[in-house]
Amino acid sequence: MMHGQYGGIVPELASRAHERLLAPAVESVLRETGIKSTDIDGVAVTYGPGLAGALLVGVAFAKGMASSLSIPLIGVNHLEGHLWSFKLTETDSPLPFLSLIVSGGHTLLVKVNGFGDYVRLGGTRDDAAGELFDKVGRMLGFGFPAGAAMDSAACSFEGEPVVFPRVKLKDDPYGFSFSGLKTAVLYHLQKNYQRNEAGFIIPDQERSAICKGLMESVSDMLADRIAYAVKSNTYHAVVVSGGVSASRFIRQRISSIAKKHQIPMLVPPVHHCTDNGAMIANVGYEHFKRQKFDSLELPINPGLSLFTSPVAPVN
Repeated sequence: MMHGQYGGIVPELASRAHERLLAPAVESVLRETGIKSTDIDGVAVTYGPGLAGALLVGVAFAKGMASSLSIPLIGVNHLEGHLWSFKLTETDSPLPFLSLIVSGGHTLLVKVNGFGDYVRLGGTRDDAAGELFDKVGRMLGFGFPAGAAMDSAACSFEGEPVVFPRVKLKDDPYGFSFSGLKTAVLYHLQKNYQRNEAGFIIPDQERSAICKGLMESVSDMLADRIAYAVKSNTYHAVVVSGGVSASRFIRQRISSIAKKHQIPMLVPPVHHCTDNGAMIANVGYEHFKRQKFDSLELPINPGLSLFTSPVAPVN
C-alpha cells in the first residue's frame, strides 16, 4: 500500500513492507550480480536513526544472514551513510571537508576531519528542509513526497517568485529554522486563495511562483550557512548529501557559493541522494577494513546521532 494517500510515511506500513520485500530484494541482487551468498564477507545494516519497526526488520534479517554464513555483522549509522555517499562515484576525499546532510529527517552541517572524526557545527531547531517541503507540498496540493514536484515547478517557472523570509538565528550562525517559513507560506495561502474540501484553489502558474519562492528561501538559508562556515575555517570541499540534495534548484544555489570561494562541490548522483543500500555498504566496507564489527546482540537505536547516542537503544 502506498504512503502517498496518507500524506506521509506510516510506520506500520513501512515495517510490513520491509518484512515482505527484504528477502526477495536480496535474492534479486544476488541473482542479477551472479554473486553467491558464500562470496559475501560481511553484512552491513542500518541500526539507526530511523523508524523503529523498519530498523528492527532490517537488523533482524542482517543478524540471521551473518549468523547463517558465519560472517561479521556491521552496524552502520544512517547519517554516516549519507555523509560518505559521494565516495560511491568520487575517488578523492579532500580533508577536511564541510558536509551538509539535508533530508526529510535531518538538516545538519558537519566538519569532517576524517572517517569517524566529525564535528557538529549546526542543525535545524525544528523542521528539517525535506519535512518542510512535504508539509508545504500538502498545502499546495502535491502528492507525497512533494520535494521533486516542487523542485520541477520551481526550475521550470520563469516568472517572478513569491518572496518568503530568510531566517537567521542570532545566537547560532550555523543553525537552521524552517518552521517560520512553513507558517509564512500558510499565511500567504490563507490571504490570497479560497479553500474547499480538497484544499486551497491555486492556479498552476501561481503555485509554481510559490514553489520558486520557497526554493529560493531554503536555498539561500542553506547557502548562507555554508558561506559562513567556509569563511570561518579552511575546507577543501563542500559535500552535500541526503534526499533534498537531489534538488536541481538547491544544487545550483550551493554550487554558486562553492565557486565563489573556489572550493569543489561534491554531490552524489540523484539515485544515491535518497536512502539507498549502496551508501550503507560503502560505510560498512570502511568499518570492515578497520575490523570494526558488532555482536549479534546489536540493538537498534531510532534516535542515533552522528556524534553521540543520546537515546537509549531499543532491543
